[in-house]
Amino acid sequence: MTDKRPRWAPVRHFAERSVLGLAAVTAIGLAFGILLLLVRFHWQPLLGLDRSVADGLNSWASGSDTIVAVLTQISSFGGRGVMIPLVALLVTVLLIRRLPRPALYLTVTGLGALILDPSLKALIGRLRPVVEVPVASAPGNSFPSGHALGSMVVYGMIVLVFLPAVRRRWRPWFIGLAALIVAAVGFTRIALGVHFLSDVIGGWLLGVAWISVTAYAFRIWRREAGRPVPALTDGLEPEAAPDLRPAPAEEAVLPHPWAKAAEILVGWVFVFGMLYLVGYSVNRWEPPFDDGFPRWLQTFRTPSLDDLSWMASKAGDTHAILIISLIFCPLALALWRQWRPVLFLALAMMGELTLFLCAAAAVGRERPSVEQLDGTMPTSSFPSGHIAATMCLWAAIAIIVMARVRQPWRWIFPALAVIMPVIVALSRMYRGMHHPTDVLGATLLTAGWLTVLYFTVRPNAHAETASEAAAEAEQVTRRPVTVG
Repeated sequence: MTDKRPRWAPVRHFAERSVLGLAAVTAIGLAFGILLLLVRFHWQPLLGLDRSVADGLNSWASGSDTIVAVLTQISSFGGRGVMIPLVALLVTVLLIRRLPRPALYLTVTGLGALILDPSLKALIGRLRPVVEVPVASAPGNSFPSGHALGSMVVYGMIVLVFLPAVRRRWRPWFIGLAALIVAAVGFTRIALGVHFLSDVIGGWLLGVAWISVTAYAFRIWRREAGRPVPALTDGLEPEAAPDLRPAPAEEAVLPHPWAKAAEILVGWVFVFGMLYLVGYSVNRWEPPFDDGFPRWLQTFRTPSLDDLSWMASKAGDTHAILIISLIFCPLALALWRQWRPVLFLALAMMGELTLFLCAAAAVGRERPSVEQLDGTMPTSSFPSGHIAATMCLWAAIAIIVMARVRQPWRWIFPALAVIMPVIVALSRMYRGMHHPTDVLGATLLTAGWLTVLYFTVRPNAHAETASEAAAEAEQVTRRPVTVG
């Protein structure tokens, strides 16, 4: 007689997991429902606890501007301005890796959280805390905390989707990092005085319930599609691990890393020496021979051009450069499955920042003798940090893309490597922040530093197009994968 147990074992395991999961979701839902009722009907012990926690944390946070700034920065990791672009970027990465099912899960779960937050806030209508020393403000009602709900959902579903790509020994750290971010965001919302403790706990409970429901629906979808249903400790789709891993087929990113580090350090010193020599020479001219150009540009100032130059100048500030880098690096990694171009761009921007700060501190050049629309700046005029950062960013991206893209649109990136620095340079000089020789310093910094990195990192070694990388990864994907 044939043994039927192997055939029914997956069904039994799925049933057991389903019952346990349903019980957990029910318990979480009940806890949230009870908390909602207590808040809605103003249960005094809970109100007293909320008030004492809010007052205590407010008195601690309001005593230091530094603490408030740090709390605000941490809180931003739970705001829509960070989480919506993050989810959109990850969905794009998953689609590039040809993983539409996890991409759809991220999209549906994220959209659900966006709907739940304002709906429940409008239904409950709880006012935000009134603290003695307000240090922050937020629109809308208080219960549940949108930051707590959103961070729990976003970072929770990121863990579920990308867990298969993490080696088993690192998974507790990966989960712990996500939990730490969620806890930190919730704490900051109370400490900043924009939410009560019960608001944050309610957001967490609702977030856990929502990702539990969507994860359960995803597992049902897998079973209906004839796929095995693994334990959640293995992630939503364990068989997608080769596609989720950043660079499964790449060998050593840099051979002889210590020797390469020494070469990069020596190159950095030589570029700094060149900048200091040029900056020292320029700084000895009294009065500066190129002061006339910013004064000439000042004659064209109008309110409209002032606003336009401010926007153009912002294209080269730290936030814009960081945002573009954080968008390009994951997309490059998803397309070409190599860390080397990402390392090249990261070193380019870190080297640019350190060279700019060190050279500016060593040279100490005064700003042009015109009205400076951006006010007093903490760094000296030579070299221009905005222009150097813009040059390094777009030139590095152009170097990477030109070796890996065959389509005609690739020429957009060399064009941007020229157009963007010109726009930023003109705006900075128009606003009275730099001399033309400061632009020269930025150009020397970019040319010298990218040359050093190009010949040490060799970002285009083993360069592949997206189709070649996908074909190679397809061979990796075909290897047998054990599903727990």
